Amino acid sequence: MDPLRVGISVGDVNGIGPEVIVKALRRNGVLDLVTPVIYATPEVFTNSTAGGEEPLAFTEIDGAETAEDGEVSLVICWEEPIEYSPGQPTQTGGRVAARSLDRAVEDLKQGRLDALVTAPINKSVMPRDAFPYPGHTEMLTERLEADESLMFLVADDLRVGVVTNHIPVSRVANEVTQDKIVAKLKIMDQSLRSDFGIVKPLIGVLALNPHAGDEGRIGDEDEKIVRPAVETAKAAGIMALGPFPADGFFGSGKFRKFDAVLAMYHDQGLVPFKALSFGKGVNFTAGLPAIRTSPDHGTAYDLVGQDKASPDSFLAALFLARDAFINRQRYLEDTANPLESRMHLVYKRKPRAGGSGKSGRGRGKG
Repeated sequence: MDPLRVGISVGDVNGIGPEVIVKALRRNGVLDLVTPVIYATPEVFTNSTAGGEEPLAFTEIDGAETAEDGEVSLVICWEEPIEYSPGQPTQTGGRVAARSLDRAVEDLKQGRLDALVTAPINKSVMPRDAFPYPGHTEMLTERLEADESLMFLVADDLRVGVVTNHIPVSRVANEVTQDKIVAKLKIMDQSLRSDFGIVKPLIGVLALNPHAGDEGRIGDEDEKIVRPAVETAKAAGIMALGPFPADGFFGSGKFRKFDAVLAMYHDQGLVPFKALSFGKGVNFTAGLPAIRTSPDHGTAYDLVGQDKASPDSFLAALFLARDAFINRQRYLEDTANPLESRMHLVYKRKPRAGGSGKSGRGRGKG
């Protein structure tokens, strides 16, 4: 198939986002798989700290729909001069990160992009009037009008999702409810089937308390909330097991027996995930009507300008965005009404305008 049109929000321009974008897009073969559309300004990439010896070659375009295969395209997101402070968090950097993200998400919503990869942001320097969200996940869920979503960390066969996202630990116990656990399990199960191509996924569910509550001695939430949620999910056809004490689950390697793991809160899932996979993991937002991924690292201001930032996680995010888009299209075709599915496949074989005989992109929100 043709390369997928993938939007790239530039993230914090003072962090390593511009550098890893440049390094990733210079890799041989990348432009055969994706048609990147970056949301930024040329100055971001002519800065000497952005990715090494030679500047990135790109074509300025007015909108994502005009991006050409085989080229790196750039959509201008702000016109006024910006004072860059490489390696330093600034509100200016936060504001332009918000502008880039806003424009990219709108194009994703309107179907002008096949998928979106977001470079790291620093929420603490993003003005609330420009970015009134706890993080990327919450913004995308609202802007793409999804009822619910799942923060899903992925690295090869290790996949970890969380019930609660960016909230204080003091609020976790109250936020972990049966309904929320079941909702997250449904999203995870559906994503594993449609986005990852796993026909019968097996999901491990972590306990909220140490030792899974130790029969009520260390809290009763696991017996009264988590276990009933797992049973409800099973009754709905989801292959879920648990709750498992988190330390032994990862320490013993039991996680390897499962296609995915649902943790109760952010650090319970992300600490072991990053310990096992840091540098090659991807943050995937499941449950959205479109595909969004991100590298699993932050802005890393301390690495800016030293040519030390690795593009591996960003590359993994690009490739997962492409794979998930393709998997989802296949899943939709395979599970559609047989007559409609057949008609759709025939339509896709029609030649492009001009009689090239090349199949169309198959645009859409995924």
